[in-house]
Amino acid sequence: MSFLKEIERRRTFGIISHPDAGKTTLTEKLLLFGGAIQEAGAVKNNKIKKGATSDFMEIERQRGISVATSVLAFIYKNKKINILDTPGHKDFAEDTFRTLTAVDSVIVVIDVAKGVEPQTEKLVEVCRMRSIPMLVFINKLDREGKDAFDLLDEVEQKLGLRVTPMSFPIGMGYDFKGIYNILEKKLNLFSGDNKQSISKGVVFDDLTNPKLDKIIGDKAAKTLRDDIELISEVYPDFDRAEYLKGDLQPVFFGSALNNFGVQELLDAFINIAPSPQPKKAVERLVDSKETELTGFVFKIHANMDPKHRDRLAFIKIVSGVFRRNSPYLHVRNGKKVKFSSPNAFFAEKKEIVEESYPGDIVGIHDTGNFKIGDTLTEGEILNFKGIPSFSPEHFRYVNNADPMKSKQLFKGLDQLMDEGVAQLFTLDMNGRKVVGTVGALQYEVIQYRLEHEYGAKCTYENLSVHKACWVEPKDAKNDEFKEFKRVKQRYLAKDKEGQLVFLADSEFTIQMTQSKYPSVKLHFTSEYKS
Repeated sequence: MSFLKEIERRRTFGIISHPDAGKTTLTEKLLLFGGAIQEAGAVKNNKIKKGATSDFMEIERQRGISVATSVLAFIYKNKKINILDTPGHKDFAEDTFRTLTAVDSVIVVIDVAKGVEPQTEKLVEVCRMRSIPMLVFINKLDREGKDAFDLLDEVEQKLGLRVTPMSFPIGMGYDFKGIYNILEKKLNLFSGDNKQSISKGVVFDDLTNPKLDKIIGDKAAKTLRDDIELISEVYPDFDRAEYLKGDLQPVFFGSALNNFGVQELLDAFINIAPSPQPKKAVERLVDSKETELTGFVFKIHANMDPKHRDRLAFIKIVSGVFRRNSPYLHVRNGKKVKFSSPNAFFAEKKEIVEESYPGDIVGIHDTGNFKIGDTLTEGEILNFKGIPSFSPEHFRYVNNADPMKSKQLFKGLDQLMDEGVAQLFTLDMNGRKVVGTVGALQYEVIQYRLEHEYGAKCTYENLSVHKACWVEPKDAKNDEFKEFKRVKQRYLAKDKEGQLVFLADSEFTIQMTQSKYPSVKLHFTSEYKS
């Protein structure tokens, strides 16, 4: 197959939502319809100890939430689909924001009962800023929930989207009979009392056909006719060009748990979603159709297989063909590197790949050479933009709970910080280690992973810090900077890269420091130099 055809057949997308909207269940069902798995794991059912395919960390199976982005790939109708299932919980939003730099489109999952929730608003805002094409999937129609039109209004108002329904429910909860596929003019109905099986789609070019009343009943038929008429009057027709620009969002209804509406979503998705898109680098715009390889690291994961202590860097291929054993330039290090066993993913299952194309996600075994945001090229100096790094909002001292395992503790902390789950600071005054995170739940994850993956135990101690500020002096030798260091020495630390950080205890302290020492600049991300 030619290079351009390989690009055209790829679809790389992320699934985002508030926790518990059914994002991981939808991922499972997409894999199921794609023929990639034979049976879906019940994410919430503790009697079935399998867990979801995409939740591969032990702590995820225990808590029933996703705490890390997982990468899954499968072939469906000759299209190569790469799914990035992201954590919904706000404490892991940093991982999700980074993942959104590696996708070409997004599916937003909304719970029919809860409607638009705060975390969804934040994530959609990031997608809108980047003009990422979005599809909306309103899930859990087998439960009682909000009226379909009310939900469409909520999506428009709260998320600032312009929607067009591509399917519409017939009833809801106990009265849920099925879905009318507006795009294909097809009726898909639940069959059987258990509402688990689906009848094949009946084509209805004309809803005035009296057969409709016989199939779904007079009342439901009248309601459906009224609803579809209202949709045609109120909502715009689907326009793929507007969708690709991020100006129009198609909406699908369904129940992922009952496999309902998922196939329509998948079929429409592969037809309308974009193939790999150009990506902005600091230096220039890189087109996916360029033949020279470019790619960037958007995620690092230690211990995907705890038995082997392996650490993988996830690379999104932006252009060209990534070939096994070919030398590529690691731009930040200025060194050529080769990879003998690049991996493609199916959750934690990996297989070695010879070639990968734009849109693909490749996992590379890493001994500590890669950082999030690093670029690989065939020689050109390029740096891809938009990999966010946040100033932590929670700070705690980390103490070694087992003095015999201090080596394991420091190695574990070192590797987990490289993943971007948290940031490590070492106080100048006494060398104590401080862990800063965006969300408090991260501490539990770090503690769990240190014990189960590195055999090290730690305890935490609260520390009253409002914000980490990276320090940039105008002149490191002037008296003002020396005075700043002398007065603030108790609050100064070094980050993992050895950069000076001021741990400020309040917003007032930051303002006072900035007015008292004007030649000392304070930054709220560590990337001010790049």
